[in-house]
Amino acid sequence: MSNFEIDKHKRIYEILSIVKISSLLFSGIAFLRRYFDNNDSLIENVKSYYSYLSYVIFIMLLSLIYIIWTFATTKKNSIRHNMFIQVIENIVFISMFFAAILLSGGYKSSYKFLFLFIIITTTIQSGMKQGVIVACISSIIILTIDIVGIQGVEVNQYFENDLILAGVFILTAWPLGFYVRMESEHIKELQRLVNQDGLTGVYNHRFFHDVLREKVMSYEKGNKPISMIFIDIDYFKHYNDLYGHQKGDAVLKSIGSILKNNARENDIVARYGGEEFSIILPDTSEKDAISIAENIRYKIEKTYFEGEENQPNGKITVSMGVSIYPDKAKSDVELIKSADDALYRAKFFNKNRVECYTSILDELKNDIEERHIDLVTSIKTLISVINAKDKYTYGHVERVVIYSKMLANKLGLDEEDKKKLIYGAYMHDIGKINIPKEVLNKRMSLTNEEWEMLKGHPLNGVEIIKPVESLRDISPLILHHHERYDGKGYPSNLKGEQIPFLARVLTVVDSFDAMTSNRPYNKRKTYDEAIDELKRCSGNQFDPVITRAFIDLILESNSNIGYDSSLNLKLS
Repeated sequence: MSNFEIDKHKRIYEILSIVKISSLLFSGIAFLRRYFDNNDSLIENVKSYYSYLSYVIFIMLLSLIYIIWTFATTKKNSIRHNMFIQVIENIVFISMFFAAILLSGGYKSSYKFLFLFIIITTTIQSGMKQGVIVACISSIIILTIDIVGIQGVEVNQYFENDLILAGVFILTAWPLGFYVRMESEHIKELQRLVNQDGLTGVYNHRFFHDVLREKVMSYEKGNKPISMIFIDIDYFKHYNDLYGHQKGDAVLKSIGSILKNNARENDIVARYGGEEFSIILPDTSEKDAISIAENIRYKIEKTYFEGEENQPNGKITVSMGVSIYPDKAKSDVELIKSADDALYRAKFFNKNRVECYTSILDELKNDIEERHIDLVTSIKTLISVINAKDKYTYGHVERVVIYSKMLANKLGLDEEDKKKLIYGAYMHDIGKINIPKEVLNKRMSLTNEEWEMLKGHPLNGVEIIKPVESLRDISPLILHHHERYDGKGYPSNLKGEQIPFLARVLTVVDSFDAMTSNRPYNKRKTYDEAIDELKRCSGNQFDPVITRAFIDLILESNSNIGYDSSLNLKLS
């Protein structure tokens, strides 16, 4: 429930509480009227049994006012609890009004209108059905009092008058109930319009964040799982460029419908932005989330979309990333980021697939001494800080890690060297933590002073991981990933095989991704252009053997996915 709804319900409860207290005060007046009508002095009243009883009832009434106020202004725990309290309140109020009418003259009482208070509050609080029920009960009570109190007369004037009052009770509940229902439906429709994406019919970006935040907060104490699926349409920009945005909108609508129809009742399907969708899956394990995601992916792949035969892979397909709270994310922000990371991997590995989130540092924790776990967690935090300062670095690190895994297999590295390369790829830019954001994102050429600052990040990175003995083996990768094969690199001007082998591998991967990525100071190259650059620099900047293996790897990968050399790896 949103803060607006909570505030609205709180205000309604406060207003209804005032109405209920007013009705109780009127009941008290009815009790006290009998108290003063039947006696001449206060001393005689106290001595009288009925006066004493009235006094006790009045004290109880004041206590009841306090109890009712407490119940009415306290946030209820559940719908069932609300209904139970409402029924108890109705019974108490109806009994109180019945007693007040009897004590103030029975069929002659002028306090029969008291039932209007409980009819109005019940209708506003619980709707027309409950309001009409209370109105009927109230009508039966006052008419029964008239019949029992007056017998043996041809015309019961009080009964006739109270028939009109009974009609007023029912006519109060009925139209008011209709109004409450219409207002409720109107509010729900407004909420739907506010929370719904106008094009696809699923929830919008704002509602997605509101619900996710609320779910994480409510599930935190119970340690319940929340899974998330991120969905991105493959090559959607290509489709839009071919057929225009109207056709693209039709695809978005169809996919939105497929997502809604294949999600479960309690799942939250939302359009995250552009061609990206997301699904929040409460109380769902990662295994079940992957199964649901795979089912949706298959349904979309098998659905025909107009013109899909001209897509790079001949079909409209989606890539999907899955993550789970709290196992792989400790907050709503981390859950989104981890699901997005998994989506990126799915986009990278041929698209039209489901990937679940895995963290390099989580794997690293299994390979280091327990006493260094906290230090590695701190390193992960530092990398997150760098990513926040430099949006390029985040995507760059993820891609370099993926490239490194693929190249390690291509080169036939053993498991130990493969781990060193991957961990080194993940942490090779950690030394950028000390570089100002303005320098990292500068669009113009760097000054000599700024360039020297940037060149210092390998040394800074080694200093950061130095306390972790288990990471000592990856220090050479961090320190020397900017060395050149011809000895003109930094920081040590190492040449040829003086440069550690894994550092030479990382240099090729790191440089290729830098060339094919958008940088503030560098125009992105196509894959063909980057491959030509690798060939041109082979033997002077890069190890020729490693360069050849990496080029073969890229060409093999591209041929497997129908690669378009005019586009970047992360095609939309």
